[in-house]
Amino acid sequence: MKGQIMMTIKTDIDQHIKEAMKAKDKERLATLRQLKSALQNEQINAKDPLTADEELTVVNREVKQTKEELEGYQKAEGDYAAVISKLEKRLEELSRYLPAQLSEAEVEAAIREVITETGAAGPSDKGAVLKVIMPRLKGKADGKFINQTVARLLGQ
Repeated sequence: MKGQIMMTIKTDIDQHIKEAMKAKDKERLATLRQLKSALQNEQINAKDPLTADEELTVVNREVKQTKEELEGYQKAEGDYAAVISKLEKRLEELSRYLPAQLSEAEVEAAIREVITETGAAGPSDKGAVLKVIMPRLKGKADGKFINQTVARLLGQ
């Protein structure tokens, strides 16, 4: 199954690259090629085919880097509208490869469930809750938001 999942993502990316080439969409093509390259580099470093979780980690890393870059330009003074637009399109394209994102209410419900499971009672239990919740929500919610929500629910 491990190889099948990878082939699906790789096949999807290859198909999307062909579509972008036919449409002469240079920005989308660049994004797809960069994602494909990041996945290939990770596979070379791992010396084994990537698991679905490892692929998700690579996509998440690309999304996170793009978000950080976008936030930097949004905060910067000056006319960066063209760059911001390009980064927003890149973020949208990369997000296609992530699982559906959970709503804030769904994330909070999942965290409350883990707090109950672990018996967490206060801020000192934050690490134990994060250790359980992060793998469950990997790729489905923003890590920073999860961390902040756990802290809020534990009274930090």
